[in-house]
Amino acid sequence: MNPYGNAAINASMPNEGNPRATEAWALTESGRRLALASRGSREQMREALRLNWRLWTIFQADLTVAVEGQEAPSDIVVNMLTLCQFVDKHTVGALTEPSPEKLQVLIDINRNIASGLRASLQREIEAREASETQEPMPTAAVG
Repeated sequence: MNPYGNAAINASMPNEGNPRATEAWALTESGRRLALASRGSREQMREALRLNWRLWTIFQADLTVAVEGQEAPSDIVVNMLTLCQFVDKHTVGALTEPSPEKLQVLIDINRNIASGLRASLQREIEAREASETQEPMPTAAVG
């Protein structure tokens, strides 16, 4: 069973203006393509690897620009940059000798990061809805 196949059917590309939703979609789509390619030829695997690598290069560039001028980047940014470096190194090795096992490592990373982004979005939506539905506290009459 391919969890990315169902995700692709049920998920359309997100609306503009929500970078986290777009990133989650892109990671899921790239993971889906890696999963499909893992059952194909070496060239199909390489093509999916190159696409995933481009996606992670974009993340790395955005994160690098975000930390320029900051004295101490957040732990999340540092961890993501470290993960970007891992993806770079792993992808180079996988391009040399593609195998379903090497692609699975990247599929798992994409799935986990996309899941975290979606969970973050869901918490944000729930917090916004909760703040909108809270009734103001009655104030005591001063008299």
